[in-house]
Order: sequence, then structure tokens, then C-alpha cells
Amino acid sequence: MNRATVLGAAAALAFGVITASAQERASDADWMLERTPWGDPDLTGVFSSDDMRGVPLQRPEDLGEQLFLSDEEFEERQQRNDSEVARLDEGGTPFLAERGIRTFRQTSLIVDPPNGRMPPLTAEGQAISDARPARGEEPPPASWLDRSLYDRCVTRGVVGSKLPVIYGNGLEIFQSPDAVVIRYEMIHETRVIHLDGRPHVDAAIQTYMGDPVGYWDGDTLVVETTNFRGETGIGLNGNGLPTTPAIKLTERFTRVAEHQVDYEVTVEDPGLYTAPFTISMPLTNQPGYTVLPYECHEGNHAMPNILSAARVEEAAAAEAD
Repeated sequence: MNRATVLGAAAALAFGVITASAQERASDADWMLERTPWGDPDLTGVFSSDDMRGVPLQRPEDLGEQLFLSDEEFEERQQRNDSEVARLDEGGTPFLAERGIRTFRQTSLIVDPPNGRMPPLTAEGQAISDARPARGEEPPPASWLDRSLYDRCVTRGVVGSKLPVIYGNGLEIFQSPDAVVIRYEMIHETRVIHLDGRPHVDAAIQTYMGDPVGYWDGDTLVVETTNFRGETGIGLNGNGLPTTPAIKLTERFTRVAEHQVDYEVTVEDPGLYTAPFTISMPLTNQPGYTVLPYECHEGNHAMPNILSAARVEEAAAAEAD
């Protein structure tokens, strides 16, 4: 199944039976692609991945190559989603700050390879994985450098900034004739994607979010990003095995409805993975959603607490000796 078929099938299967209102479904049924004054497809707006919070990144192995849930399986997911939406309407909980109003049939965010899972690691990648302590067995951090870039409010990376997590899944898209700008909600990073045909910057220049260049393929915005430092992972909030500087991301943004931009990203990192893989998901509008300032450093009490607790633990261990 090719990329267009995957995205088209997802929209066709999901958008007619989502938990959106009949009015929203009708407006999308009558929808026609709008264009900017200079003729490009209009991608502008505030979107989020909240509607995909019930979909795992990697497909459970027992589902094999099953790309979509059955009617019965989807009904279960929809009931869970409706229950969470109802809890949010009643005021939510400390760990339920926001929730998508829809849900979709995908069994995983990874759609290629066909098993919906990350490909095997290279020998280099396996060595990196083997050297990492098991979750829950990490030694106390000696300094802030022993915590993740996300913990330190530095970055979540390009992919981690879109994958659905507990909150902060919003982004806002702006357009001009020569560029598309994406402003992410959490950690407030902004990417400027030039459309003027310029080449990538010199390979010696590397950043956490890379160097993106874009072009239009019909009505789809294609963004190729290279020049990464290679320190963020392809996982929730940018966690997971750190990618290598050899990584290249190819993203595709396609407006398919008033409330939806289909998004996919193909990850190629020959230093870490033995083959490329593709993540696909809809980015959707949420009623009243606004991208607000995310003052991560100013409110990051976790970092000093984690480090001070580590020093207390070390002192207690030294006293016990």
C-alpha cells in the first residue's frame, strides 16, 4: 500500500465515524481546498496531534500487518476516547489537560514497514542501545547533562514535537510565497522552511532541528531536513535512542479537510537503523485550541529537584558506608 493509499484510506475509514459532530462532518464533506493569494495550497492554522493520543507509535506485534482496527476494535477505542472527552468536559484531571475530540482507526503511527514497527538497529545502533541502562536502573545524574534534552527544556526534535503526548501537542502554520513557518507549542521552537530552491547549508553547520528546505509536489508540501546534531530520538518528546548526524527526514503535509492536514515523515538514519521507516497521522483542529507561550525553563522545577535528590541520595549512601 503506497503512502497516498495509506493516508486516503485512513481519512476515508476514520473521518466518517469519528466522534466529531454531524455539523463538522458535513462541513468537511463540502470542503474544497483553499489557496493562498499567490496560489499555494492553504496550510495555515492551528493543529494538534491530540486526536492520535490513543494510537501507539509502534504496532503491537500480535496485530502483524493489520493497518486499521476492525469495527469492533475501533468501537472499543472510540468508547475509551469518548470517556476521556467526557472527563475533560467535567474538568479533567491533573494529567488530563487536553484531549482530542476524534479518534482514528490506525493501529500504529508507523505505517511502513508493513508490520508498523521500527526496523532493526545497525551494529552501531545496537551497541548504543546495549550501553544504555535499562529503564528504572539509570544511575543518579551527576549533572544536568545526564538528563534528556526534553527534561532540560532544550528541544524535542522535529518528530518528537509532533508525536502525541499528554499535553502540548499543538502547532501553528504560517505561509508566505517564499517560506512556510511552523511554530510548535511545547518548548516554543519555530522552523522556517524556505521554498526558494536554496541548497542545504554547509554540512559543518548542525542544529537540533536541522536545516529544512521545502517544495510543492502538487498540493503536498514536501520538506527535506538534514544537518542534524543527532542527539534527539524518534520517540515521544524526542526520547529514545539518539539519532546520528547522518539522519535525514522527509516530511509531507497535505490539507485534506477544513479540520485536517495529513502528515507523514520518513526517517532515514543509516547510522542507527537498517532501513527507513515512515510515520503517518492526521493533524487536526481542536475547538478553541490556541498555541500559548510555553515557559519551559521558567517553570522547570523538575531539574533542580532531580539533581538535589541525587545529591541527597549520594550523601545517604556515603554515610551508610
